Amino acid sequence: MNNKALIALLILVYVSCSNQEAEYVENPQYALRVPSNFPEPPTTSDNPLTAAGVALGEKLFFDPMLSGNNQVSCATCHIPELAFSDGIALSSKGISGKSLMRHVPALINLAWADNGLFWDGGSKNLESQAFAPLAHEDEMFQDLMLLEQELTQNTQYSQLFKEAFNQEISSNLVMQALAQYQRTLVFAESTYDQYVRGEDEVLLNALEQDGYTIYLNKCAQCHASDLFTDNAYHNNGLDASFDNTDHDELFLGRFRVNRNLEDLGAYKTPTLRNVMITAPYMHDGRFETLEEVLEFYNSGVQDSEFLDPILKSENQVGIALSAQDKKALLAFLNTLTDTQFQHLN
Repeated sequence: MNNKALIALLILVYVSCSNQEAEYVENPQYALRVPSNFPEPPTTSDNPLTAAGVALGEKLFFDPMLSGNNQVSCATCHIPELAFSDGIALSSKGISGKSLMRHVPALINLAWADNGLFWDGGSKNLESQAFAPLAHEDEMFQDLMLLEQELTQNTQYSQLFKEAFNQEISSNLVMQALAQYQRTLVFAESTYDQYVRGEDEVLLNALEQDGYTIYLNKCAQCHASDLFTDNAYHNNGLDASFDNTDHDELFLGRFRVNRNLEDLGAYKTPTLRNVMITAPYMHDGRFETLEEVLEFYNSGVQDSEFLDPILKSENQVGIALSAQDKKALLAFLNTLTDTQFQHLN
């Protein structure tokens, strides 16, 4: 082989190797933003956040291809402008058009949700949670095998899954990507956050400060820490009897999952973050306004042997709130509004 031929061969090998290197896409870890007033989130070593995984999850979240009729996406019911809630008591946006049995929860700070998901904790984590709405006949009603086929036929998705997981498309990886994206939905840029972090000399006014004090004294036991939830389950006195076992015992609360009588009628504590824009309220959306919620705690809590002891005292069932208390609480709750996702997609 003469020198010219050898040089040509070396150039060909170099170009070939360079092209192979160019095809390799690095997938760095995704640095989750942990606000200084938040605790450290639980680790997810079996599904660590990566830049490509989060990007894939976001694309899937807004893609109606995930539904059986290609018309309903996750974002259909989890609207960014409403802190990923939907503003409806019982949604009928799914494929069947039938109303769901429970209110669509907001998706807020789920990286810290380490004690089950759904209102009764029926799902252990975000990865397993996603299977339920995708398969449910009144929600997305998607055949997971057909979903894998549809996604595989899309060359863009094939590339994105390789970049995120270095694997072929599978329904399990769809769930992992969705979970990664949802863990990045961190809400921590409200007036309250700026106040407690001492940013830009932000202060609470007198009424907001009064409301903060009332919150600490009367609400913080369940709506705990700067997450404004204890991620636990409580019977808060919405009902006094629990003999309706229809729909696979859907009305029995946490008891449906763990068979613990102490959890009969207990539902997960929702965060108070963005509570001003996530109406209606409670697991069944029965209250349209926060004024109704506060009056319920003041005068409407129903006693039963299963009522959480937090809401019982010798001379009071519920939480005594004067008209001024309620006014101050509403002012404080307004400081928990974070609109950073309102213009997403």
